[in-house]
Amino acid sequence: MKSSFFGTGALIVLAIAAFFAWNTFFIVSQTQQALVLRFGEPVAVIKEPGLKTKVPLIDTVVLLDKWILDVDVPGSSRPQGEEVITADEPAKLGVAGEERKRLVVDAFARYRIVDPLLFYQTVGTVQGAEARLQPVLISAVRRVLGGVRLSDVVRDKREQLMADIKKQSNAEAKSFGIDMVDVRLRRADLPQQTSDSVFKSMRAQFEQQATDIRSRGKQRAQEIQADADRRATVIRAEAQQTADVTRGEGDAQRSAVFAEAYNQDRNFFAFYRSMQAYEKGLNKDDTRLVISPDSAFFRFMNDPSGTAPAPAKTQ
Repeated sequence: MKSSFFGTGALIVLAIAAFFAWNTFFIVSQTQQALVLRFGEPVAVIKEPGLKTKVPLIDTVVLLDKWILDVDVPGSSRPQGEEVITADEPAKLGVAGEERKRLVVDAFARYRIVDPLLFYQTVGTVQGAEARLQPVLISAVRRVLGGVRLSDVVRDKREQLMADIKKQSNAEAKSFGIDMVDVRLRRADLPQQTSDSVFKSMRAQFEQQATDIRSRGKQRAQEIQADADRRATVIRAEAQQTADVTRGEGDAQRSAVFAEAYNQDRNFFAFYRSMQAYEKGLNKDDTRLVISPDSAFFRFMNDPSGTAPAPAKTQ
């Protein structure tokens, strides 16, 4: 009986020891930091990882993340983005109405908890931090983007503007024990209705430019065509003149050659010319000549010497 009693007592003592050990020791990982609360009041801030102790049944531990956390702007309440009014003049965008100066901005921020005690005292939890940071970031976005032009937001000064938003929001976030690591603009667009109006205006401007370019191109083409026609006419006239001169010189040389040949042997020249006349006049294409056989045209056929026959006597 005694051994059984002592065995049961030992188990009870071990159970109590294990319970107190479980409520005395806790582990803080490398990605965490901890607050030790005693009756709801903070008594210790732990930033180093390892095995830590607390008073069992009295102290409670709140673990907070060390790594970088995200918060969206404007958040789940306005998933389409936050509207910001830029410093553009209405005439700059070419759209009627004040709507043209509005800009839909979608942004997000990254932050880190640097003061766990202040963080717990001001916002309590990560969800509470997001609820407090969102209006801070929205205000910073509106202040920074409200003083610049649309071109600065979408192109020229985007990096500088994000740095300015981070700087302004960080000044307020420090009061929550938070350090703003980065702020980024996902999207910065005109509202849909304004975008449609802008696109229509841009399309009309581009169509007008295209019409003007086509008109100037057509005019230039006509000028080039007229110049080409003029130059072609001049070239043809000069070529015709050169051809006429060359042809005249050739005819003159041909006549000179014929005259020289005629003077060297008149009978042979007359025979040669008659043979050329027979070749051209008596071709195979059913040539008919109404002429007397004793005509001078056929003198070389009647007499190889080319003596023309005497005319026939009429009675």
